[in-house]
This record gives sequence, C-alpha cells and structure tokens, in this order.
Amino acid sequence: MIDIPEAWFWNHWVEITGTLLGTAYVFLSVKQNVFTWLTGFMTSVLYTIVFFQSKFYADMGLQVYYIWISIYGWYIWSKGHTSPAGRSDFPVSRLNKQLMLVLTLIALLLWFMIFFVLKQFTDSPLPFGDAFTTAFSIVATWMLARKILEHWLIWIVVDLISMGLYLWKELYPTAILFLIYTIVAVWGYIEWKKALKHA
Repeated sequence: MIDIPEAWFWNHWVEITGTLLGTAYVFLSVKQNVFTWLTGFMTSVLYTIVFFQSKFYADMGLQVYYIWISIYGWYIWSKGHTSPAGRSDFPVSRLNKQLMLVLTLIALLLWFMIFFVLKQFTDSPLPFGDAFTTAFSIVATWMLARKILEHWLIWIVVDLISMGLYLWKELYPTAILFLIYTIVAVWGYIEWKKALKHA
C-alpha cells in the first residue's frame, strides 16, 4: 500500500478532489449523462485554483470557460428528454467539412492569440504547450456540448500533451487524471460511434 504523507494530502486536497470529480465527469460524458455538466462545473471551480497556483494561466482561464460551457451543455442536453438514469436523448452527430474548417481556423487563431498573451504578459513556463491545449480544449468542449462525435479525437491529442505538461510541473494527480481522460476518450469515441449507428 502506498503511504501518502498527511501534509502532502492536505496541501493537494483541492487537486485530488478535482481529479476525482474530473474522472466522474469524463465517464458521465461517455454515457451521455446530463450530470456530466454538474461534475464538470465543480471540477472547473477547483482547477481554477490549482492552475493559478501552478502558473498555468491559460489553463486557469480555460476553467472559467468550462464553468460557462457547463451551464450551456446542461441546457442543451436537457432540452430533450432524459432517462431516469440521467441519459440525454439529444442526438450524437458527425462533423461536416464546413464546420471542421471553421473550428480548425478558430482553434489555430486562439492558439496564436493565447500564446502571444502568455509569452508577452505572464511568467508561464510552457506558453506554447499551454496555449495549444487551451485553444483546442475550447473547441472540443463546445463540440461535446453539441454532441459532435469527433470531439473525442481532439481530446485524445490534447489529453496526451496535457499529461506531459502536468508531469513536467509535478502535478501528479492531474497527470494521472489526464491519462484516464486519454483512455476514456478512446472509449468515448467507440461508444458514441455505436450510438450514432443505432440512432
């Protein structure tokens, strides 16, 4: 059994709680459960604190966006009917070429803008990587709220890069969370693709 010092636990309880809630969030999203957005909201509040303390300013700003998108996602997924288990019947859809082009341009523009701000105005240790994960996370989360299948593919890339960034910053619970996110993103893509076929 791993012996975790009590002082370490109390110094990292916000991150640990955010990790647990974040794990619940991603599993609920695979199941298309409307409570995805409640757990996402709580996770984002906690990670705003974690990323501020770690100087991942773009990720901190991203959490503010996540708080807003959690409210939006709850509204969209609740528009239809939900099962007693909380599953939303808002349908899964595919990404068309026109929307893919628009979202790609938005992500690249955001990446450049966030990188510029981080490089010029903050002491972010990894502005290029921080900006990349933030920009593409913004787009992927909007796609999740709209239940667009391909958002899972973006998450696979973003989560792997994020895991490396957090390992570098010694945010080990968060790195483990993003390893889980990566695995679940693969599972989510498979499950949503099945749901699309049976729709």
